[in-house]
Amino acid sequence: MDANEVIMEIPAQHMANICGEYDLYLKKIERSFHATLVFRDNGLKIIGSEDEIRKTRRVLEDLMSVAVKGEQITEQKVDYAIGLAMEESTSFLTDLDKDIICHTVNGKPVKAKTLGQQNYVSMMREKMIVFGLGPAGTGKTYLAMAMAITAFKNNEVNRIIMTRPAIEAGEKLGFLPGDMQSKVDPYLRPLYDALYQIMGAEGFNRNMERGLIEVAPLAYMRGRTLDNAYIILDEAQNTTPAQMKMFLTRIGFGSKVVITGDATQKDLAPGSRSGLDEAVSILKNIEDIAICNLTSKDVVRHPLVQKIVKAYEDYDLKQKQRQTGASKRRKRT
Repeated sequence: MDANEVIMEIPAQHMANICGEYDLYLKKIERSFHATLVFRDNGLKIIGSEDEIRKTRRVLEDLMSVAVKGEQITEQKVDYAIGLAMEESTSFLTDLDKDIICHTVNGKPVKAKTLGQQNYVSMMREKMIVFGLGPAGTGKTYLAMAMAITAFKNNEVNRIIMTRPAIEAGEKLGFLPGDMQSKVDPYLRPLYDALYQIMGAEGFNRNMERGLIEVAPLAYMRGRTLDNAYIILDEAQNTTPAQMKMFLTRIGFGSKVVITGDATQKDLAPGSRSGLDEAVSILKNIEDIAICNLTSKDVVRHPLVQKIVKAYEDYDLKQKQRQTGASKRRKRT
């Protein structure tokens, strides 16, 4: 098949941003669509089949729209633009830039970076209880924190409550020194980190002292009724069914709840059923409860993390297929 050629004009001031350091982004686009990109005075020449040219042009136009807005193009944005083009999606990167949740203490905007995250944010706005499920790096906790802080600043809730099970991640840490707060702080550190980044250490400490922000282990929730609060349960895959039921029955009037978890990273004892798995199965058809399933496509950390998560997903799928096949063979015999 004869190759086609198309020249796409790209303003010189945006060329470096779109191409990346040492043309890293262009090389990635070429590998993805098997097209050839050649520099021309007024832009880039795209050489390939009609389909290759169409998808390559779509990615470059998507990246150009981001560059024109003055934003720095990252490898994660390039990967996501390539993914959208491969899926023939009608959405573009610029569709994700319209909705800023809040700004960090340094003025950086906090917003959804993938369509999955955008759907997650919409659910948190519309529903009373949202389950955010997905692998590490998909922004489950961070976006929930941003939504909670925004609701708090807008006086939609009176306080923020963040909790997670205090369980070791596959290790026995032994005796921890200090008072009760010192003992549980290591388990809650990821929540503190997100709060500091969005609210700032000074703002966090001030509201913490006033009791308007509470970060506590899940065990502390028993016996309470949580009214007019934005409540986040993190690492929910490590809850037992009894703990999850206890937590869900704490919710009072005027409250919003976000429950985040990654079913592939359980630290429960072998053979134990996760409270998160059971709750999702039981509550999936209840109105005003939403379940958002994020995937490796929504990972916004280093691109290598996305590849690692995808490799584990593929491995788990193969293991399940083997187990299913073995089970069917046993039944036949």
